[in-house]
Amino acid sequence: MSYKVAVVGATGNVGREMLKVLAEREFPASEVVALASARSAGGEVSFGEDKVLKVQDLATYDFAGTHIVLASAGGKVTAEFVPRAVAAGAVVIDNSSHYRMDAEVPLVVPEVNAQAIAGYTKKGIIANPNCSTIQLVVALKPLHDLATIKRVVVATYQSVSGAGKEGMDELFNQTRALFGTLQNVPREVFAKQISFNVIPQIDIFMDDGATKEEWKMRVETDKIMGAKINVQATCVRVPVFVGHSEAVNVEFAEPITPAKARSVWQKSPGVVVIDKPDPEDGFVTPVEIAGEDPVYISRVRKDDTVENGLSFWCVADNLRKGAATNAVQVAEILARDYLK
Repeated sequence: MSYKVAVVGATGNVGREMLKVLAEREFPASEVVALASARSAGGEVSFGEDKVLKVQDLATYDFAGTHIVLASAGGKVTAEFVPRAVAAGAVVIDNSSHYRMDAEVPLVVPEVNAQAIAGYTKKGIIANPNCSTIQLVVALKPLHDLATIKRVVVATYQSVSGAGKEGMDELFNQTRALFGTLQNVPREVFAKQISFNVIPQIDIFMDDGATKEEWKMRVETDKIMGAKINVQATCVRVPVFVGHSEAVNVEFAEPITPAKARSVWQKSPGVVVIDKPDPEDGFVTPVEIAGEDPVYISRVRKDDTVENGLSFWCVADNLRKGAATNAVQVAEILARDYLK
């Protein structure tokens, strides 16, 4: 069977990547529709190497006959169109944060909890997790199955593409301005200068002093993993265009060695281990993995400050596995196992 698929937010960073991944993975689509705001309607977006789609207006689009919607829009837009799409019979895979913590909406990373997709029938919605959470749980799940995780301390180094095209443009424009004049630089997207700088704030501050991004990592990890895991996160925006990195420290209930962790990761779907004491080929950085789907693990080592501890470095493309690829993987399982 083939499916009619609509991509909401098709002109944005993630929406364009969704279209690219659908074509690359040869998703069984009879038709793919690109949707965006009225401002973008009438424009064109690429689908695969040789196809171009005309962008249609989301506000007036009739979802009747659409099987699957892949959505990457803001929370307000999501709240408006998703009920309309579901009422028309579509299943929505939503990349916004709007439905993630709804108890009746599954929050899915296929390598971790693919079985949760079955819960889509409650509301016709499946939520795509936060980008930084996705790569973290892909790395944690095999370790948790092996030795039971008690606590995670993670510092993220998140690229500007996580803030959309505007974030990427700001980094580019600030860098150009600094090289050209060394005077004041334009700043609109981020609270501080991002070029040649790091900003320890992503999303708004909450009452306890954490940012909402840090809160998301904590609560989403528990929901996806189906376990209470104490996560302490510090999320930092860095002057990288694409690719999120995370320095992760894990405390386990049972003994575990770096060798055993590497071994179980090497057998795990969606994970690539590159870990040698070599400054050129022994670890992975965001520049090297942009455009790729796996979560890359490096710098695995024992933490002697706790009884059963490990530290490691993980890197993933936030536009692909952190958003578009994860959503398409969910759609593939939905189509294969549930939509008959």
